[in-house]
Amino acid sequence: MRIPLRFISYTGLLSAALWTLAAPTGNVFRRSMERVASMDPAISSSLYAARAAQLVYEPVLDIDYYARPYKLVPRLTLGLPELQPDKKSYIIRLDPEVRFQPDPCFGKDEQGNPIGRPMVATDLIFTLKRLGDAKLASPGSWVVENSIEGMKRFQEHSKSSAPTDYDLPVSGLTAIDDHTLKITLTRPMHQFIWFLAMGYTAVVPPEAIRFYGDDFGSHAVGTGPYRLAEWRRNHQMMFTRDTSWIGWKRGPAALPADGSQIPFDTVIYNVIDDVSTQWLCFLDGEMDFLGEISRDNWDVVVDNEGQLSEQLKDKGTTLYSSPTLEVAYVGINMEDPVLGPNKYLRQALNCAFDQAVWSRFFNNRVIPCDGPVPHGIGGRLETPFPYASNLEKAKELLVKAGYPDGIDPKTGRRLELTMDMGRTSQDIRESAELMAAFYARVGIALKPQYHNWPTFLRRVAQRQSQMFRVGWIGDYPDAENFLQLFYGKNLSPGPNRSNYLNPEFDRLYEAACNAADEETRNEYWRQAQAVLREDCPWIFLHFRKAYSLCGPRVLNYIPSDFPYGSERFLRCKVK
Repeated sequence: MRIPLRFISYTGLLSAALWTLAAPTGNVFRRSMERVASMDPAISSSLYAARAAQLVYEPVLDIDYYARPYKLVPRLTLGLPELQPDKKSYIIRLDPEVRFQPDPCFGKDEQGNPIGRPMVATDLIFTLKRLGDAKLASPGSWVVENSIEGMKRFQEHSKSSAPTDYDLPVSGLTAIDDHTLKITLTRPMHQFIWFLAMGYTAVVPPEAIRFYGDDFGSHAVGTGPYRLAEWRRNHQMMFTRDTSWIGWKRGPAALPADGSQIPFDTVIYNVIDDVSTQWLCFLDGEMDFLGEISRDNWDVVVDNEGQLSEQLKDKGTTLYSSPTLEVAYVGINMEDPVLGPNKYLRQALNCAFDQAVWSRFFNNRVIPCDGPVPHGIGGRLETPFPYASNLEKAKELLVKAGYPDGIDPKTGRRLELTMDMGRTSQDIRESAELMAAFYARVGIALKPQYHNWPTFLRRVAQRQSQMFRVGWIGDYPDAENFLQLFYGKNLSPGPNRSNYLNPEFDRLYEAACNAADEETRNEYWRQAQAVLREDCPWIFLHFRKAYSLCGPRVLNYIPSDFPYGSERFLRCKVK
């Protein structure tokens, strides 16, 4: 029996965990974060590392903090990239006022103080080349390796044992002058400019790479609104506001001249592993933001009408809710001899999945999934999913699949299927048991197999899993980002983890990518989704809804699927 969280005494728990968490004073913003391994934006692949890195580093474009649906806005540029008549080249005009923060890597002035310098076009070229450097092995290398003309050649050169020569030209990267560059792609790619808003492409100075060497990831030398002031690994990160950042003077984060809006001068990320401790820190005012509300705490946060509880309202707490670009699914290895050739069996697995019970398990914080593309994305197929929850239809499909009542004719026993899991938390185990109960209704024995995360990823990449439960969070708000997960050229260890191969889908995918206008592209995307829905290479689980809590001192918070560095938009309530 699980004891409701609100009835547990935490005296002993807090004495060890909270000794460093003094109550916030002044304009200090505090939140919990998972561990950050590196501040190097080129290898900051986790959500948490990207959040930390983009307090200091900036990509050249930004996803508008306020606009829904999402749109791109300039960040380090004087405007959006200008598409050229060849449809595969862009001219980018950098803002000449952007400067790197003072750091010893740039030298010192006459008084011995570190200096900064302006950002120039060659800095962005260096940054993009660095993503393609095979020695760095950036998880963001896909952003440049097949998209920028000449990058493959540079990447091959970097595989030699000699130091990578960053003076080697890449034909698709040309500095026209100090603040203008031209990027030429291998082919028209409508999604490329979204890449320029990703954390991987945040601009880094070559001097910092040379100065800090292998220790670069422990430092931060960017153009952004905050500076890394202190980092106690596995414990706490502290950032202080750079008052010279041009964004405070103009742009969407600009401060009014009358001083009526006060930004947070200090941002503190505390590593607090235990969700119970996170919850109590928030209740006690020792954290200003709670990004995840645990399932056990849900009935304390929300009343029977789905509204914020009176207790939290009285504290000045605000509850935020929004759909996300996260899709959860069970991938089916299409190379598996049982599942791969048997479309009826895959369809039956979707029909037997009970969306209503699943949603209740997650406190109705998920939206039933009907395909890979989340709501709010252009080109999403909105017609009903033909294999949504339907127990009788699941049983009929099992007969067509050759497994009446779930019986395997080869053994005379229940069909057994295995599902790999990369986590072992209580919620994960309970939800896996719930899924097993769904399939027991139609006679199938689902066997969860639990692994640590590295082992899980290795099994999926090496095509050893029969089925595997995982999720995908959109890198950018375009249907292509989700449908690439099924493209035949992206098989494992690429993002097509299900190893799905369908020439008709590939034809539609390529036609969409090459479409001259958005309307035509979206029609191809919808046709491609119809093919996927019929083939069922996934068991479609849910789209996640995000719920977060802000304390009474936090103003101007807006939920976003792209929250990286968004603390620059927050304002501190002044009593």
